[in-house]
Amino acid sequence: MQRLPVITAFGGFNPAGRSSFHRGYKRLVLDNLSLAERNDTLSDLAALMGLRTGADAHGPLEAELERKVLDSTLVRELEARYYDYRNCHFHQPAQLSSDNGFTFEMSVRQLPVPLPEGWEVESLDGGKVRVKCSSLSVMLDSHREISVASAGQLPTGFEPGEQYNSRFHPRGLQLAILGASDAVQSLGIDWERVVAKAGPENISVYASSAMSQLDPNGNGGLLQSRLRGGRVSSKQLALGLTSMPADFVNAYVLGSVGTTGAVAGACATYLYNLRAAVEDIRCGRARVAVVGAAEAPLVPEVVDGYTTMGALANIEGLRKVFGGEIDFRRASRPFGDNCGFTLGEGSQWAILMDDALALELGAPIHGAVANVFVNADGPKKSISAPGPGNYLTVARAMAEARAILGEESLQQRSFVQAHGSSTPQNRVTESAIFDQLAAAFGIESWPICAVKAYLGHTVAAASGDQLVTSLGIFARGILPGITTIDRIADDVHHNNLMLSMQHVERAPESLDVAFLNSKGFGGNNATASVLAPHVVERMLGKRHGAKALLDYKKRNEEVVLKAAAYDESASRGDLKAIYRFGEGLIDESGITCDSERVTLPGIGGEVTLPCENPYGDMV
Repeated sequence: MQRLPVITAFGGFNPAGRSSFHRGYKRLVLDNLSLAERNDTLSDLAALMGLRTGADAHGPLEAELERKVLDSTLVRELEARYYDYRNCHFHQPAQLSSDNGFTFEMSVRQLPVPLPEGWEVESLDGGKVRVKCSSLSVMLDSHREISVASAGQLPTGFEPGEQYNSRFHPRGLQLAILGASDAVQSLGIDWERVVAKAGPENISVYASSAMSQLDPNGNGGLLQSRLRGGRVSSKQLALGLTSMPADFVNAYVLGSVGTTGAVAGACATYLYNLRAAVEDIRCGRARVAVVGAAEAPLVPEVVDGYTTMGALANIEGLRKVFGGEIDFRRASRPFGDNCGFTLGEGSQWAILMDDALALELGAPIHGAVANVFVNADGPKKSISAPGPGNYLTVARAMAEARAILGEESLQQRSFVQAHGSSTPQNRVTESAIFDQLAAAFGIESWPICAVKAYLGHTVAAASGDQLVTSLGIFARGILPGITTIDRIADDVHHNNLMLSMQHVERAPESLDVAFLNSKGFGGNNATASVLAPHVVERMLGKRHGAKALLDYKKRNEEVVLKAAAYDESASRGDLKAIYRFGEGLIDESGITCDSERVTLPGIGGEVTLPCENPYGDMV
């Protein structure tokens, strides 16, 4: 019997704010919350954005401040803190020529090597030279409008690099540090205690970005440096790697010596890492698995690339959709009349434990990941086009969920978090998959959510957004509607689907399982099945017994109080970011070994070596 990967903590940041304690989820369904919950959600956001701090951070917001918070979250017109899309800098190449030639002075240090053909150079005083030539190849500073003006941006005023000593860190890695820190602190259990109980060799961390770190402190600066006349720094290449979110969290948040990995799969990256974590726990390779992703793609080069592909919702396309004036808040339009997706930035993290360890530690139970299925598309004509692999991932996830929970849970008590990228092609192909499989499994009105309508497409972190939203739905029962559209597009398949443009309220206990779906460039398809906490508790009671569950609940009381203390602090604007640079270094001279164990001094702990033949009598 396999171990169950229980979700014991989650955290992160995206355009809706902080994810832990369902804070970001509540921003999505704000209109359906009670007045007290609404005020608490807005107050938390105001503190995160630096608009209210300390003792003044709590309580209802005055009307003007509330409007500012609402307008400065979720998808919206791109802010100048990223770049000015109306006046974006670039270099215009030009070839200058003159019948009379050119004469100019410059520093001798600026002379190109080798000298261009036809240049006559005369030395001057003060380290200068005079150059004469008949033609000149130059790059002229210029500015132009980038035709994409909307994005899912972190709440205005919230800068992740200001929360810790983030010098030279690319924005994506800043997000990784903060997101993982948020998840760890929401657990309500000291991490050292988790490691001591699980064993340092039984911790896994799987996380990555899909596109690497592309701002000036990462690969963006690395690739631009020569063309800009600058020098590559010693950090840009290393910090630009897609594995860095996992590496940073191992080194600076967890201090982990356990298994690590970074799986990249385009838009399915989060689910690929989640799959590795689930497999580790199910087969016993790990007792704890930390899963995450971080992406900060709001840089001109990335936007240029997707725009050239015709993938993004640009100004001209949105004008046609809206019939005139653009509402940038509604630029991301899954399953409606749309013209392309909207990029977003974010970082999401979850901490999984095997069921026995979760009970032993009294850890929170937010749900469990039953499985993650991955299939490629087979032969392709276009690497960016969708294919048949997603039929397989969704069908396999549905069939296994039915085997675990029964026919009624699948047909009446499940919902889908669609990839919902907001492209014309996605709305047709993904809806066709859901509609056909719903009919095949006897589902008459399958609820479909599409959180990219609110957050944009955060690339590697996109399915992390789906996961934390699903946990919020399990807790509150409010399924976010696709509120950015006025109607379902004519070519969307929905005979057996419920695509609601308003939030839909259900009793939390009436929802048993969520399916997270991702369709990535290159044929990277993945679908995860996530079980609701009430289902998980029922399963744990059956496996471990009523007494074990009762003892667990007693242990959990103290954990809940400690987690709530962190939430209270974070809601005042103090995130208490974990960043242990150079702390607790393991002195390699103090490592001791024998044939059965390796003992690391300090935080490392004792690692037991394998002693059983895994291949039985084959050897």
